[in-house]
Amino acid sequence: MENRIASFKPIISEDSKILILGSVPGVKSLEMQQYYAHPQNQFWKIIFELFQEDFTADYSSRIEVIRKNHLALWDVIDTCERKGSLDSNIVNEEANDIRKLLNDFPNIKAVFSNGQKSFKNLQKILGKDCEIPVFVLPSTSPLHTISFEKKLTEWKILKTFL
Repeated sequence: MENRIASFKPIISEDSKILILGSVPGVKSLEMQQYYAHPQNQFWKIIFELFQEDFTADYSSRIEVIRKNHLALWDVIDTCERKGSLDSNIVNEEANDIRKLLNDFPNIKAVFSNGQKSFKNLQKILGKDCEIPVFVLPSTSPLHTISFEKKLTEWKILKTFL
């Protein structure tokens, strides 16, 4: 039997210009109640490198870096059932109201999906008529095995919207 899991509240403010969307938190993130908590997930390493910040494992400091650099974080899936952490094991999913979030925060200039699952779900939610640019980036998950340098290079596009 799969476990019913729920995503976290969005980390967003009136100053956010970019929305980064994952699929749904993995087991380690749920356990820690933190976005991208798995130590091998490269999300935080990429963000800190992009914005030339001193890397830290302190979650409140990580959130400050997100806020300071006008980023927002959320997931496309509100609730689902999943055994383990693999996106391919997700069933019975319910979507987050991404359209409402974008309406509530009109300063968002672009949306970036962290991986294919997030992107495919986002396309279902927004359809083809999204008024702002939507991009898919290589997943920061350790299961997506392209090099850190290649991921970092592709993630640099974020900065063009700041």
